[in-house]
Amino acid sequence: MKGYFPILLLAATASNAQTPPATTPPATATPAPAGPPPSLETLLAPLSARQLGPATMGGRIADIAVYEKDPRTFFVASASGGLWRTDNAGTTFTPIFEQQPSASMGCVSVQQDNPNIIWVGTGECASRNSVAWGDGIYKTTDCGKTWANLGLKETQHIARILIDPSNPDHVTVAALGHLWDYNKERGIYQTTDGGKTWKRTLFIDDKTGIIDLVQDPSNSKTMLCAAWQRLRQPWTFLNGGPGSGIYKSTDGGATWKKITAGLPTGPMGRIGLTVSRQDPKLWIATVEAQGGGVFRSKDGGDTWEQMSKFNPRPFYFSRPLIDPIDSNRVYFAGVNFHYSDDQGKTVRTMNPSVHVDYHAIWVDPTNNNTILVGEDGGVGRSRDRGAKWEFVNNLPIGQYYQAAFDLRRPYWIYGGLQDNGSWGIPTQSKYGGVTFWHSMNISGGDGFYCQVDATAPNIVYSESQGGALYRTDLKTGDSKFVQPKIKGEKLRFNWNTPYITSKFKPQTLFFGANRLMKSEDRGETWNPISPDLTTDNKDKQKPGLGSVFPENTGAESHCTIVALSESPLKEGVLWAGTDDGNLQLTLDGGKTWTNVVGNVKGLPKNTWCSRVVASKFAEGKAYALFDGHRTNDFKPYGYVTADFGKTWNPITNGIPDGDSLYALSEGDKNPDLIFLGSEFGLYISIDGGDHWTRYKGNFPTVAVHDLKFHPVEHDLIMATHGRSIWTLDGTALDQLDKTTRTSDVVLLSPRDILNVPVIGDRFGVGDRDFFIPNTQPRGIFYFYAIKDGLGEATIVVNDKAGKREFYREKTTAKAGLNVFSMGTHLDPGDYNVKLTLAGKDYTTNVHVVGALELNGLE
Repeated sequence: MKGYFPILLLAATASNAQTPPATTPPATATPAPAGPPPSLETLLAPLSARQLGPATMGGRIADIAVYEKDPRTFFVASASGGLWRTDNAGTTFTPIFEQQPSASMGCVSVQQDNPNIIWVGTGECASRNSVAWGDGIYKTTDCGKTWANLGLKETQHIARILIDPSNPDHVTVAALGHLWDYNKERGIYQTTDGGKTWKRTLFIDDKTGIIDLVQDPSNSKTMLCAAWQRLRQPWTFLNGGPGSGIYKSTDGGATWKKITAGLPTGPMGRIGLTVSRQDPKLWIATVEAQGGGVFRSKDGGDTWEQMSKFNPRPFYFSRPLIDPIDSNRVYFAGVNFHYSDDQGKTVRTMNPSVHVDYHAIWVDPTNNNTILVGEDGGVGRSRDRGAKWEFVNNLPIGQYYQAAFDLRRPYWIYGGLQDNGSWGIPTQSKYGGVTFWHSMNISGGDGFYCQVDATAPNIVYSESQGGALYRTDLKTGDSKFVQPKIKGEKLRFNWNTPYITSKFKPQTLFFGANRLMKSEDRGETWNPISPDLTTDNKDKQKPGLGSVFPENTGAESHCTIVALSESPLKEGVLWAGTDDGNLQLTLDGGKTWTNVVGNVKGLPKNTWCSRVVASKFAEGKAYALFDGHRTNDFKPYGYVTADFGKTWNPITNGIPDGDSLYALSEGDKNPDLIFLGSEFGLYISIDGGDHWTRYKGNFPTVAVHDLKFHPVEHDLIMATHGRSIWTLDGTALDQLDKTTRTSDVVLLSPRDILNVPVIGDRFGVGDRDFFIPNTQPRGIFYFYAIKDGLGEATIVVNDKAGKREFYREKTTAKAGLNVFSMGTHLDPGDYNVKLTLAGKDYTTNVHVVGALELNGLE
């Protein structure tokens, strides 16, 4: 497959047509018939997004459920990328929960006598700073073709679902409850009618939910659950308290009794539970407490004894599993993968070669050599009881935070992923498509912002958590740590620290700590150009204060800059947003600053500024997004100013409550085209933000954390936190200005065709590795009609002299965008494109770029 190009035609409804901005001149428009133009939803319908991956740099796994009668069928609940099914032991996966309201998974259970019946609890329960929330419990009876939401929406985070093997309509649910505030919708819930109605059978208090739930394999009336008291705030994580503990039921979950015998007497944090299939009286628990560790019960959970103090980072893991055949072997999730052969008395580290940070474990009950694990990078498998491992290399569930691009052709995309470092991936390759093997690792750790030097694409900046900034030369492989410092002063860096390269002087960097730092020599030296731009609230600079078990990894660093933008029109105009609710502006390169957040009406105080974007169309214009979910406020907050922040107008019409806003990008030529990334997807406006339409198409429900519009190839780049990188061809949208939309017929300018040479294909890769074909195989033509009934449309591609015809195709015009696909190869050069519709001709040009002109192929 080779590169393809879009040629686009619009018909709209005004008589005074205007040439839309484009690379080559579009045809002159003609007056439109009366009536409204097609809706944006109609316009977007034929546009398909392209998932670029990668898959090897995957994302966190919340749970794995296996159909144990045929273990080739299993289900993977990704933390923020929905639910996936395989029927061939992981050779390929199919997403089966991708258009529902939430993509955050807490758990999955499959009915063992009917694998078409699956239950999903939404809302990840790892309780770290970046987790998303869910909207209750779902059930499918047709293996994911259709889903029904069965309630429990306000629980937000569901940790476990138990299906009674003797009565599958009897289901017990462990609801953890809100992470960012206290609420009453948490505890143990049960249904006896397959989810039609629910009854809460255990409620401790509004601070404490249920994190684990396990039933006796020999008697489903006996269950143990683990209660966890926790609260996260933007500046701290309050982990543990008197509400945490172990509870037992002997009547199928109808009533519960707290178990204390042999357990730590003080406050506890997170607890994990497992029971032996061979000896159901044997239970193992990992207990977070002073004097905590691994505990064993030999009487069905009534009394406990400590086996060891082992318990790695319990708030994030706490998932033990007793081997279903050998009850002496116990597996423990942690940063590494651990095991014990004496029921937890001594613990060893296995160190699989697949990834780190393990959250889910399954061992085949008929062959305990087979182990599945879910970690922060995806799914791993061993077939020899952990001696050797393989990585499942086809789950594109990467959790990107940010993205950047270069201007090579084909261009590359760079970005940072949660616990998977920072990578560069090509958008096309010489091998017919893109796989992981074409990607390039830039740096490790948790990856965040990347930037590319516009004058030297081999110079790439990347960072890991806490503002750890690196400059890498891709030609030599040299990498240097260039994090800003001020002698005698400690800077505060956010977990996800923003920085940018200057649009005026690419060797200049701006870096957001609590003060804005500037370097004019690619990070070699730094100087502050602002005072502390935050509220500098000392009470919010004590991570872990008040927590029984503090977690100080830098994720709670607060009173920091988290959003940064430079005006592309006027040097010296810089915007900075902070995590404690400030929005600062300088008009003179940092000499003076003004906090303009007080001019934003209706915004709750101290709301996290998730994004600020200086417009490329007017000096005083900028957009600001705010995200309140970290204070349990899930309303969308988006604003625009046209006067350097003196006044602000909301731009959230059409965005529902409950959808937090994270990213924004303008188009390249059209001032009315804006893209908005949210917790649940992508919104598009073609009227400057007055109205928004959710883009669906083939794009899943997923958090969009960053958006970039490529100025040459006209792709919208979407960095998703759960489904890796996607692109959407914005060539047509970027030319749909007001005049064009109110004209009769306009043939829009296509982007250049890139003749990417193909010297190989995917042979040797097979179906196990994720593979996406190159974009633009030959050509695509779009045209737009104001209404149905305009008749037959014909597209013809000729040489410049008009003597040789290379392509001709006809179709019946429909209202909105119509699509032609061309399979003809064109040599490098310029060509004429002609559309004939309703008795009139419209012409434009297209340029084909030859292989010798391409500099983005590795």
